[in-house]
Amino acid sequence: MRLALFQPDMPQNTGTMLRLGACVGVEVDIIEPCGFVFSEHALRRYGMDYLELVKYRRHDSWEDFLQYAKEHPDEYGRIVLLTTKSSIPYTKFDFRPNDVLLLGRESAGVPQIVHDTVDARLVIPMEECARSINVAVSATMVLGEALRQTNMFPKK
Repeated sequence: MRLALFQPDMPQNTGTMLRLGACVGVEVDIIEPCGFVFSEHALRRYGMDYLELVKYRRHDSWEDFLQYAKEHPDEYGRIVLLTTKSSIPYTKFDFRPNDVLLLGRESAGVPQIVHDTVDARLVIPMEECARSINVAVSATMVLGEALRQTNMFPKK
């Protein structure tokens, strides 16, 4: 199981998701370009002391990410996009241990080419009057369900 962040805009959310990955043992992919200067110094401020605990990989572009995933099929399975443009609730989806949960930019989601490339698109059901849930909160909700289904939460 992995989290992939598509061109994240906000270092606070990126730091939160890196911390999430560290806490539950999930690797994180960061697909650039980012909307902020991506540096360990900047992320330390938001990820606190968890940056040393998380395994993350940076990719120069969506194409680089796809190529790397193709070359590492044991680590990268289906790419599952969390989006408001889906009718399939994440609670009705059967997750697999090597799924990659893809989250879009806070400001714009992902472009159509990404929508057209992914293996599945899932939505978090919410009230009609709401536009979206914070990306880090969304990652936490869906990753929690995926880890529960696959029995991949860390063992104490």
